[in-house]
Amino acid sequence: MKSLLHIAIIFNFSLFTFHSTSAQTLEQYINTAQQNNPEIQAYNLRYNIAEEKVNEVDWIPNTELSAGYFVSEPETRTGAQRARFSARQMLPWFGTITARENYASSMADAEFVEIAIAKRKLALAVSQSYYNLYEIIAQQRVLDQNIQLLKTYERLALNSIEVGKATAVDVLRLQIRQNELQQQKEVLEQVYLGEQVTFNKLLHQDGTIGVTVVEELLLPEEDIAYEADALSLHPELLKYDKLYESITQSELLNQAERNPMIGIGVDYVPVSERPDMNFSDNGKDIFMPMLSVSIPIFNKQYDSKSKQNELRQLEIAAQKDNRLNVLESAFAKAISQRNQARIKFNTQQKNLKQAQSAEEILIKNYETGTIDFNDLLDIQELQLKFQMNQIESVQGYYMQQSIINYLKQ
Repeated sequence: MKSLLHIAIIFNFSLFTFHSTSAQTLEQYINTAQQNNPEIQAYNLRYNIAEEKVNEVDWIPNTELSAGYFVSEPETRTGAQRARFSARQMLPWFGTITARENYASSMADAEFVEIAIAKRKLALAVSQSYYNLYEIIAQQRVLDQNIQLLKTYERLALNSIEVGKATAVDVLRLQIRQNELQQQKEVLEQVYLGEQVTFNKLLHQDGTIGVTVVEELLLPEEDIAYEADALSLHPELLKYDKLYESITQSELLNQAERNPMIGIGVDYVPVSERPDMNFSDNGKDIFMPMLSVSIPIFNKQYDSKSKQNELRQLEIAAQKDNRLNVLESAFAKAISQRNQARIKFNTQQKNLKQAQSAEEILIKNYETGTIDFNDLLDIQELQLKFQMNQIESVQGYYMQQSIINYLKQ
């Protein structure tokens, strides 16, 4: 299952980008984030700790050693006992240690799935921040274009004033509009600096490092289709499967610990010779092997733990069903909003073409001396609105596609 999750993660990252130029750059950023991000490193350490616990559970109870000295030496037929030395070792029932190892391994598997979830979430955050940066840069580029366009209109207006086809008010309105666009551009620059820090911190690097963003994102001709069970292997759901399995292993361990423990040992008692007697066993030391059994007669704790495990499995199953509902709702919402973004993009594209046609008509009218700078400024404002909305639609499309990629298997 570990290798399957690794494959799923790698496959998922490759789908976070859809434009050939941006895919390589964004994927590199994601890889850098995974290597540097302290949260991922913490999850890896937690997984290493969980794996090490498999070695920890491979233990048996401590060996008991005891020694005693008889202050008043008891007399026996063969002589006086001087001291007593004992050694004992309790051993768990057959299969108990294996059950512990299986339980520890199942907990390590659950920690491994947490790594997969964290990597997906990080890839989603990096992708969405990347598309935010793209939107800001694209809007700044559009503002630059419109500022230059307004400067062209301003020169037309100044020329028209000389021949009496325009007034100084027309020039002032064009200059005021340029000031407004310059303000928007400067505000976007500050927004960009903030988003740049956010992006770099996801990569765990200095916030002032420049970010390379693709110049243009194009919508794919067709949207990617997904199977009905696209969420079945999502790590957030696999996590509950692993937790359920860990409870199963916990119950097997609980059953194993209900069995008796076997103890083996030996007692050694040195005996002094009786000086007034002469026989074969005079002063013979006592050596006594021992076998003991520890039986959990009062085992209410094991019954209680079995009941807790049963309830815990029911809880995990309910949590998985609830999480599946949440993921399916988020998946459907992302698909819907992605489709909405495409519809908005197409509409803005049509509107932009019509606004450009209107602009061409007004410019041609300038040759006949009937140009209306108020109408020209209105058309320019509409064009800017459509261009900005179009960029927002593209950014929204890829933002939703990033969510879809996080949710799909």
